[in-house]
Amino acid sequence: MTIQWFPGHMTSARRKAAETMALTDVVIEVCDARLPEASSNPMIRELRLHRQRPCLKLLNKADLADPLVTQAWLDFYNSQPGVKAVAISSKSPGEAARVPILCKSLAPHRNDGVKPLRMLIMGIPNVGKSTLMNALLKRRVAAVGDEPAVTKSQMRIDLGRSMTITDTPGLMWPKITHDSDGYMLAASHAIGRNAVIDSEVAVFLADLLLEHYPAALAERYGFPVAGIDGVGALEAVAKKRGCVIQGRRGGELDLEKAAMVLLTDYRNGKLGRVSLESPASRAAMLGAATAHIETPAIPE
Repeated sequence: MTIQWFPGHMTSARRKAAETMALTDVVIEVCDARLPEASSNPMIRELRLHRQRPCLKLLNKADLADPLVTQAWLDFYNSQPGVKAVAISSKSPGEAARVPILCKSLAPHRNDGVKPLRMLIMGIPNVGKSTLMNALLKRRVAAVGDEPAVTKSQMRIDLGRSMTITDTPGLMWPKITHDSDGYMLAASHAIGRNAVIDSEVAVFLADLLLEHYPAALAERYGFPVAGIDGVGALEAVAKKRGCVIQGRRGGELDLEKAAMVLLTDYRNGKLGRVSLESPASRAAMLGAATAHIETPAIPE
């Protein structure tokens, strides 16, 4: 299954974001700490590099991610010019309060008090931009939901007399190049359910968990994980949680229902602190993709 999701309003949202960036000092890019590169929109990087804007890259939902992997990502991003990366949970007001201070350090020319520091929040859907906005302002000004693409238009707010911040709609890009990125995004609920088959996403997630976090599956659902694959794990979840299709003889397993059990548990952190990619796994995936493209087909 190839996953693509680009609702119509995102074309105009990209155009508006490009216009706003021209009047911005610092770009705040919010990513999901569990899949920082898969959840980083390449169009955002292109726009800010074109305007030569510094970037504060926030690895949000860090409380749900593997801390060792998150540290590896912070080292990776902080080695890039013009980028400052930090891990936060935007639900924590104390952590959100650090954001303006960090932005000031990236735009020292705005410390003269002549013009306000202008910040622009960007990111894909459902990574916590609106939650961050509400935490910064200490009041609910942005709609927050567990469905992607809740925010549909830009919103500019003054943070005192010396700073302004603009929240933007979640912005996807027209074509997801790597299938694994699509699956990671779907597993983390950054993509609308109408674009995916839940059971296939859950099998992908189960395979990844079996490879990197097998104890999390065993502890959460109470079944042995040795010798099984993602499909077997999903079937085991269905059996343990009583996911059967009503009215079918023999109690046929309801794998779609089991898929939602597994996906919801992952999204809510019930499986523990899980990261779906690391700098090393990302490099390996890109290397394999490049090799596949460059290797000529062998004639039969």
